[in-house]
Amino acid sequence: MEKKQSNLCVSADVMDSAELLQVAAELGSSICMLKTHVDILSDFTPDVSSRLRAIADQHDFLIFEDRKFADIGNTVKHQYGGGIFRISSWADVVNVQAVPGPGVIQGLQEVGEALGRGCLVIAEMSSQGSLATGEYTKAAVKMAEQCPTFVFGFISGGKVSERPHFLHLTPGVQMQPGGRRFSLGQQYRTPHEVIVNRGSDIIIVGRGILASSRRAAAAENYRRAGWEAYITRSRGEEPVLLETPDSG
Repeated sequence: MEKKQSNLCVSADVMDSAELLQVAAELGSSICMLKTHVDILSDFTPDVSSRLRAIADQHDFLIFEDRKFADIGNTVKHQYGGGIFRISSWADVVNVQAVPGPGVIQGLQEVGEALGRGCLVIAEMSSQGSLATGEYTKAAVKMAEQCPTFVFGFISGGKVSERPHFLHLTPGVQMQPGGRRFSLGQQYRTPHEVIVNRGSDIIIVGRGILASSRRAAAAENYRRAGWEAYITRSRGEEPVLLETPDSG
């Protein structure tokens, strides 16, 4: 992030492998992370993941497979290390739902930690009506704090933990003015709101870049906006930990 002056993660929710590789190659110089959903690709092959890995190494960004693991430890262990996708062989980062309890992290950790992989816990979601709030968020944070050698942060709307080694990644970011917008339940916030006001570290942007006719230029605009917000925050006071709706 510091070397590239980028705290931008692009959400590459595309359904064609050629487009995924094109997005990675075209935007790679502007991003610190690429978020993928390989299970929606209509033509996935092991060659796709190998080529994606090569592009990530060339442009120095992490691959984040947004698998949202949510099963018992033994099952996610096989989902992560095996199957047709063999996610652990090419993805630097995966994420988990807190619902199954700590076993979901432990199962992934048995496969990924030796490979130098990392995990994010979903503490909050940007979709309208999400149940990942309040006591759920607190439990998710506690679960992450118990696995500091494998879990390195959260998917959240802002800062949910005071521990300095955790990163906070926030989806649903767009630069359009006019407050929050909704699309199929998605809620959007600006980079400044997410980074400066809510204390997050990395912005996750999808439609704001992929829907642009000039994707590379759009990615640069978001990279600059996100990084400038990050610098602005670092020069001022650290944001306070966000209170969840039922935390009083």
